[in-house]
Amino acid sequence: MRLIDDKGEQRGIMGTNKALELAQSSGKDLVEVSPNAHPPVCKIMDYGKHLYKQKKQEQSHKKSQKQAVLKGIRLSIRTGQHDLDTKVRQATKFLKSKNPVKVSLLFKGREIIHKEMGVTKMKEFATALEEYADIETAPKTQGNTLMMILSPKKN
Repeated sequence: MRLIDDKGEQRGIMGTNKALELAQSSGKDLVEVSPNAHPPVCKIMDYGKHLYKQKKQEQSHKKSQKQAVLKGIRLSIRTGQHDLDTKVRQATKFLKSKNPVKVSLLFKGREIIHKEMGVTKMKEFATALEEYADIETAPKTQGNTLMMILSPKKN
């Protein structure tokens, strides 16, 4: 096997027993770095410290990635214009922070008869947000709820 010492210098090609003796004499571990190479490459290192550095590096990569969370906004046919404007501002905040928004409009009692009014309210909401969002899922009915999903625009 080809051996690399703990300082990163090549020690040459030697047998497994001799490499293990060198590793043990320096108080470190013998780690196989490249098993598919001919001859296989092994390195003398502190394996615990190596695992610790790898774990810390993975944590920092995971921390830098942001997961998009589906945010929700609830409307009603009777939602007034000022309340609608407030909900549009809130949805704008969500979309600017790259989160998709699920808009749901609940029909209460006999309101279900007037689905076209609900669709109109949804379209009005979507047009207010058209500079920040694309309609991912058009308004569709599920039970007594009308739902639509808006995704942030990709610039």
